This record gives sequence, C-alpha cells and structure tokens, in this order.
Amino acid sequence: MSLDKAVNQVVASVPECLAGGYVDLTSGMLLGIKTVDSHPQEIIDLLAAATADLFQGQNVSMIETMFKRARGLKEDNHHYFQEVIVNSDNLIHVFMRGKLYPDNVLVLVCRKSVNLGMVLTKARMTLPMVEAEV
Repeated sequence: MSLDKAVNQVVASVPECLAGGYVDLTSGMLLGIKTVDSHPQEIIDLLAAATADLFQGQNVSMIETMFKRARGLKEDNHHYFQEVIVNSDNLIHVFMRGKLYPDNVLVLVCRKSVNLGMVLTKARMTLPMVEAEV
C-alpha cells in the first residue's frame, strides 16, 4: 500500500472526515493528502507550514524545554505535545504526531458535529498503518 492509499483509508474510516494529510516537519513537506470536498489550494499549500508552527514553533519548543527541566529530564528529542485539536466555526482539526516517526504529523479535518472521542480513537488506531507506509 502507498502513503496516499493509507491516508485515503484513514479519511474513509474516521467519522465525518473531510480531509486528511501527512506532514513531515523536518522537510516542511506535505507527503500525502486526501480531500472529499474542495479546499482552496492556498490552504493546502499552507498546511505543512502551519502544522510545523503548531509543533515546532519557538514558544512551543520553549514550553517543552521548560517541562523537561522542571521534571529533571535530559534534553532529548522527546516531545510533550503529541496531539493538537483546533476547533473552528464548522470543523475540528486534529494534528497527531507520529509514534514511530515523531517528526511526522497526521492531520485530519472533520465536521464539528462529529463525536471528538470517536475521531481520536479512529485516528489513533490508524496512525500505525499510515506510518508503516512512510
């Protein structure tokens, strides 16, 4: 299976999912995307950069460093922020850091009417399948 097919399967299996993508934070590239609705190309073009800002922005990095120091942990590549959920007027945006590849993020966009718990459960279940295709 290819990465695009894996992203397609995630979008199909997550309730009320309108779009899914897979972002490499290191390169800043959108590695795969599937949309079931039309989304402006400008938004798709900014997805990888916005995702990188959410997980690697200067303030986020400083907070993670402070957590490590406060807990007496060594400065390593572990990240505290694993998932980010953004609620907009009509949509829920879920950003989920990879477990096998922590510099990659699965992005899902669902209707706001969806049960958020089901979205997170399905996304967590399918993340290993997506990572297997990287």
